[in-house]
Amino acid sequence: MKPKFAENLSGKRNKRSGVLVEGTKRQRKLNSVTLITLHVLSLRPDVDYSRYTIFYVNAYLQDTCSLFNFYDLVYYILYDLCFLTSLPIRLIGESGLQLCCQEFRVDLLVLNQISIMILSALLTSVGINLGLCFIFFTLYSILRKQPSNITVYAPRLVLEGKHQEGGQFNLESLLPSTSWVRKAWEPSEEEFLSTAGLDAFVFMRIFVFSLKVFTFGGIVGILFLIPINYEGTQLRDNSNFQNMSLDSFSISNVNNGSNRLWIHFCAAYVFTAVVCILLYYEYEYISSKRIACFYSSKLEPRQFTILVRGIPVPRGSSCTDIVQRFFLEYHPSTYLSHSVVRRSSKLQILTTDAERLYKRLTQLKHKDDAPQRHRRDGCLGLFGHKVDILDHYEKTLGDIADNVRIEQSSMAGKEVPAAFVSFKSRFGAAIALNIQEGVNPTDWTTEQAPEPHDVYWPFFSVTFIRRSISKLVAIVACNALTILFLIPVALVQGLTHLDQLETMFPSLRSMLRMAVVTQVITGYLPIQILQVFLSSVPPIMIMLSSLQGYISWSQIQKSACTKVLWFTIWNIFFANVLSGSALYRLTIFLEPKEFPRVLAEAVPAQASFFIAYVVTFGWTAIASELFQLFPLLFNYINRIFVGVSDDDDFEAPSIPYHSEIPRILFFGLLGVTYFILAPLILPFLLVYFCLGYIIYRNQLLNVYVPKYQTGGEFWPTVHNYTIFSLVLMHIIVIGIFGLKKLPLAAALTLPLPIFTLLFNEYCQKRFFPIFKAYPGECLIKKDREDQNDPNMSEFYDKLANAYNDPALRPIKYSGANGSHRVPLLHSSEV
Repeated sequence: MKPKFAENLSGKRNKRSGVLVEGTKRQRKLNSVTLITLHVLSLRPDVDYSRYTIFYVNAYLQDTCSLFNFYDLVYYILYDLCFLTSLPIRLIGESGLQLCCQEFRVDLLVLNQISIMILSALLTSVGINLGLCFIFFTLYSILRKQPSNITVYAPRLVLEGKHQEGGQFNLESLLPSTSWVRKAWEPSEEEFLSTAGLDAFVFMRIFVFSLKVFTFGGIVGILFLIPINYEGTQLRDNSNFQNMSLDSFSISNVNNGSNRLWIHFCAAYVFTAVVCILLYYEYEYISSKRIACFYSSKLEPRQFTILVRGIPVPRGSSCTDIVQRFFLEYHPSTYLSHSVVRRSSKLQILTTDAERLYKRLTQLKHKDDAPQRHRRDGCLGLFGHKVDILDHYEKTLGDIADNVRIEQSSMAGKEVPAAFVSFKSRFGAAIALNIQEGVNPTDWTTEQAPEPHDVYWPFFSVTFIRRSISKLVAIVACNALTILFLIPVALVQGLTHLDQLETMFPSLRSMLRMAVVTQVITGYLPIQILQVFLSSVPPIMIMLSSLQGYISWSQIQKSACTKVLWFTIWNIFFANVLSGSALYRLTIFLEPKEFPRVLAEAVPAQASFFIAYVVTFGWTAIASELFQLFPLLFNYINRIFVGVSDDDDFEAPSIPYHSEIPRILFFGLLGVTYFILAPLILPFLLVYFCLGYIIYRNQLLNVYVPKYQTGGEFWPTVHNYTIFSLVLMHIIVIGIFGLKKLPLAAALTLPLPIFTLLFNEYCQKRFFPIFKAYPGECLIKKDREDQNDPNMSEFYDKLANAYNDPALRPIKYSGANGSHRVPLLHSSEV
């Protein structure tokens, strides 16, 4: 990697060395480069690379006299000398940079600023993304009023019968309006909770909490920290305001040893206290809402049911008989019924194919287009015999139905040593859940059952050995993905160094030096490329989590949420920080004692990148969520090629918490981390959270329908990662004060992470048990209320069959061979 250099050398030549020299400033920089060269020569005198060094010096002197170009030059020399001499990066980097800093009188923290974004580049990015947001908002306000798009922009209302597809066209529908903002804002918290559910309510509380935190942080940052940072002279940036580096507004610009750094010290303590107070009250508030929702909830099967695994089945006995005998003996007063799980993976595939074929058959019957009913039965409809599609589908559906019945008839002998056991009361289920059922702790293991529609049935079709291997494969694959993702991160970081692009593509040199192209590439393009790569991560994490042995889709999604969050923090935060400005310190990063100093040098250097990241990946992504581009395109394509679908087949989407929550929490981490370092990021974060609050309220009220409810169990994840963000900020601040030659402030900051972790420990003991299981007090009160409920007997009847495998239920499809609606396994056998 070589910086941009002119190949034809020209200019005044020094008579002694033959090196091009222009001006005293360049001679001083040349002396610094010479010191580094002599230092490396003393480490490896057997290597002759003087010619190589002279090339760098000559080439640099042909470039513009820029302070930051000089820093690039120093780093490139260090990288390449390490490669040529096989010396450790640490050995050359530490002492070599110290010599350079002493000679040129610059701070080591200043020297770390390689990826520089000037203010005009940020304004370009802001302008582009504001334009995209305005386009998305305008198109949404028009398209949402079109009758044909109602299933895209209000599928929840269609499903609930509050809005019907169709209607008359009028010119007013072509005018953009902001009425949707008012409708999304109007519902109170209680109305929103009753409509969208507790999980959606907790999701929105993340935005409320973030707005409170960063409103306070933004006031402190804008009124106190940014002016102090701007008045510093450490970076010596004498450019006009438009071309000024964003680092002029960061703590890097504050002079070493300045007493003004004590304001940053006080801000760290005050900000930590405010965040912890808000976290406490938010945890308490959501805990109370969780209990209130439990008291107001209807009868739910999961409250009365547990999953029992590891059932010891003697040879010659059936699992059904063993379970019934065991619970009638040890839980006679509370035991109600049970459903033994069977291995039904093949049957699930057949029923899925039948459902898909049935939907296509139904669409063809409604379409009633005779010319399009005939096609070839081969690949893609291009080969094979010409057949009537309707008759062909009916015959195929009949064959699948027959195969389903045959497979169902063999299910009786495919029992899994697991069963869903239901009880007459919630308290009875809780007792069975929380005590050891058998003498052998590996037998009769229990866990809370999910809702029937939330059960991940393929889990039971895999043997214990295959499940253990799958867990190991999922962990290895997740780590491999995290490591391999460093490749696109490195490519993105390369776009922030135009000199590297000019070296790789010399034919584009003239275009890359254009001001507009430079601002677009450094301020906009890297984030868009990164966003493309990131969009593939959540589905992969869902797939990996499904291999880890979770019994419900909600548990899979929570596991994927944690994976995506850690993946994002490592690959977007740490990997960008290290690859962008501290690659040469990777060996030091592995030493815990050097951790604060390494982060203190590396993190401030990437402030401009993350500001652009918030603007591009935050603002535009949240606006595109409102626009629903892909569902809109699918709707138009479906109407053109398939026609209007049957209302019975319509299904509203559910919000992907596993991808949305990590994104929000990562922006929160950026805000907390850069509150002290570069508070200029806070206004952009506030815009993101304001947009997110109103847009997601609209989406949760009109678009998304929850497939299941976890009872707000995502909030402990939010709390834990906010604590992690605070501790990370404290570590970086300690390192910053050390680099800024203010050791007393660094020492006095040490208690902050300790106090924060103690606060977290208290919250874990005070609130987390409520999210793990409902208290016995609540269970008994709720059971007493249900004693007077006349619907309890009907509920018990439904509960007996609630956890039957859907693949074993009667099929509702009829083909050419007749109707097949009677199951071969009756409820008593299941």
